[in-house]
Amino acid sequence: MTATAYLPALAPSRTVAVVGTGTMGQGIAQVALVAGHPVRLYDALPGRAEKAAEAITARLDRLVEKGRMEAPQRDAARDRLLPAGDPAELADAALVIEAIVEQLQVKQEFFTAVEEIVAEDCLLATNTSSLSVTAVAGALRHPGRFVGMHFFNPAPLLPLVEIVSGFATDEASSALAWATAKAWGKTPVRCTDTPGFIVNRIARPFYAEAFAVHEERGADPATIDAVLRESGGFRMGPFELTDLIGQDVNEAVTRSVWESFFQDPKFRPSLSQQRLVESGQLGRKSDRGWYAYGEGAARPEPHTAPATEAPPGITVEGDLGPAAELVAMFREAGIAVREDEEDGGCRIVLPSGGQLVLADGQTSAEFRDVVYFDLALDYRSATRIALSASEVTGWETLRQSIGLFQRLGKKVSVIGDVPGMIVARTVAMMVDLAADALAKGVASAQDIDTAMRLGVNYPLGPVEWGRKLGRAWAHELLDELHARVPGGRYAPSLALYRQSYVRPEKGGAA
Repeated sequence: MTATAYLPALAPSRTVAVVGTGTMGQGIAQVALVAGHPVRLYDALPGRAEKAAEAITARLDRLVEKGRMEAPQRDAARDRLLPAGDPAELADAALVIEAIVEQLQVKQEFFTAVEEIVAEDCLLATNTSSLSVTAVAGALRHPGRFVGMHFFNPAPLLPLVEIVSGFATDEASSALAWATAKAWGKTPVRCTDTPGFIVNRIARPFYAEAFAVHEERGADPATIDAVLRESGGFRMGPFELTDLIGQDVNEAVTRSVWESFFQDPKFRPSLSQQRLVESGQLGRKSDRGWYAYGEGAARPEPHTAPATEAPPGITVEGDLGPAAELVAMFREAGIAVREDEEDGGCRIVLPSGGQLVLADGQTSAEFRDVVYFDLALDYRSATRIALSASEVTGWETLRQSIGLFQRLGKKVSVIGDVPGMIVARTVAMMVDLAADALAKGVASAQDIDTAMRLGVNYPLGPVEWGRKLGRAWAHELLDELHARVPGGRYAPSLALYRQSYVRPEKGGAA
């Protein structure tokens, strides 16, 4: 971060104007208000600003009731909250944050008008999540003072704010926005004006890969959600999360990022999600999405294999890489483990003669008798493990594989012969997109990881996850996936290739 990033924040005595009084606008206004600023609320629809002020006051009252705010603080904040009936009343604002409809022309027209009203040193900011900050600022006479301040909903509770610099944004404007968000108790991260910014760019595979596995008939939504929660460590699965967000909202963001990247196949929308939207099955708000939510609706259970006996012993050939901890766990569970490190492989050989292999982007159908097991964030704390097999996999090999993980106290879900399985391909794709964003200067590694942990509650940031798994792991898995599913979606980025490249010893080319 440059020296200008440490410029002082906007003084609490300076007025903040919030334009647009929906849920997000009210939330941002509350944040600025609690930070001590006079706040002017404006909405183009008559009476909306006054109603929003009443709603914010009611939320402050609840904070007092819960002991999170003192009554005198609430009273002072209420006195600083000023509904505006005309844009001219925003003239004294030192910062204007817009949270109106996500339409480029509407935003441009608003900022063109407000630029003529406020002082020349007034910072102008948009809370857009899907439009180009550069494009919105393109209509201004002074685009250098324009910046993105992307809050996450609900703004008073979620700490992350993406500070987005457009092509013409002055460094001082970005630094002031960053410092102000920091002074408001938020965790700001800085990024360039790329489609989706940090979070909505890098989060796409979390949804897309789950939908792809479902479309490939690999597993049902309940099982995919359970595997990503109980093995991957994610707080919610993608099917239940998009039902909560709204299928129309999530699909629109995915489509916007895809179109903004000139229909890059890495961001391709899901046809099955599009069909949900077309049929009006939007999730919780319509009582039906991937799951049913109407009265009496039962949540489907994930597929869980019935109990079976574990094999008495196994042979571990080579290094299991990210799954190496399993060796000690098997021994602790009473399984006899013979290690053959000289073999050079990375597999578990079962008494049946079949093999158990960590997901690597290949399929079981390519081998005589192989069962794949999925990646876990932490194999000790994981409560569920996914296995995949094909028609040529021996039943005894699959049965012994199930029993092996059940001996560790894990639930086991058997899915179809999907290359890369569920957690592994999802994490590999996120690691790839993060590496690509880092290489292209979208944001720093620290800001990428912070954004993904705080913005979408991921258990690890993707840069950190990539380091944990090893520099070549994601590249190798995606390279195998790309060979089996050509078209570019799984082609590893140049950044990931460079990251995985191991320089040969001195003395010649590899």
